[in-house]
Amino acid sequence: MLNAAATAGATVPGWHPHFDVWLVMLLSAGGYLAALRYLGPKRVAPGEPVATRRQMAYFLSGVAILWIGADWPLHEVSEKFLFSAHMVQHTLFSLVAPPLLLLGIPAWLYRAIIDAAGLNKVVKLVTKPAVGLITFNLVIVGTHWPTVVGISVHHHLAHFGLHVILFTASVLMWWPVVDPLPEYSRLSPPGKMLYLFLQSILPTVPASFLTFSDAPLYSFYAHAPRLWGLDAITDQRIAGLFMKIGGGLLLWLAIAILFFRWNAAEERSDAGEATEVSWEDFERELEAWELRKT
Repeated sequence: MLNAAATAGATVPGWHPHFDVWLVMLLSAGGYLAALRYLGPKRVAPGEPVATRRQMAYFLSGVAILWIGADWPLHEVSEKFLFSAHMVQHTLFSLVAPPLLLLGIPAWLYRAIIDAAGLNKVVKLVTKPAVGLITFNLVIVGTHWPTVVGISVHHHLAHFGLHVILFTASVLMWWPVVDPLPEYSRLSPPGKMLYLFLQSILPTVPASFLTFSDAPLYSFYAHAPRLWGLDAITDQRIAGLFMKIGGGLLLWLAIAILFFRWNAAEERSDAGEATEVSWEDFERELEAWELRKT
């Protein structure tokens, strides 16, 4: 039985800035641009651009997406009213912003950060496809567990920490796909497509529970003030459909892009030479997935 607050109409709180979000985003964008201006010329050959316009557009777009997800009004709607807004927020943090940010960082800047922090061995370990696959799926399941959701919406620091964990796991997931550094490259284009296909499977499980459940799964959102006339079940089903269809479409869009790029590269190669798949090619794929010891 829902309480009176849950059945009453509600409105989104008026605009107010989240200065902690503003600070993090401005530092991210400012630090990136400062690195390009002051560090880049020392790291690239004379006459070579420190970053392309496309890379800068990717990175700054990624920062903007994070800002949209973490600031007013999406943050307020997600934290106080609708689980579907919570799902939109998490999709931005996991499937939209991370690949844009990874694509926007030039190779020399990756190496400068990794070398300065002495993280070569750590990066080599955590960017393995198996690590990204397992970590991302565990985090996706964990962040939709009712107890975890309940804690996050009642405690601001827990909510922030959950977003940090989700974003970090998503960066690890996207790294083998974006493949920003040749020295850490492990997957061929077909391997990347298979990797993304596997990533799209497990999230359909919590999405199905959200879509087909006849009862609210999250106590907080069941008793939250109703916004825009959406009852708790409808809100929950919208969240499930968005996770299943919206998230799935983003992953399949990435697969399609990889396929067409791979196909174009194959067509540009020597058309007179037949491309044969050897057992050595298969073994290299197994090694990349840590399924065969070298």
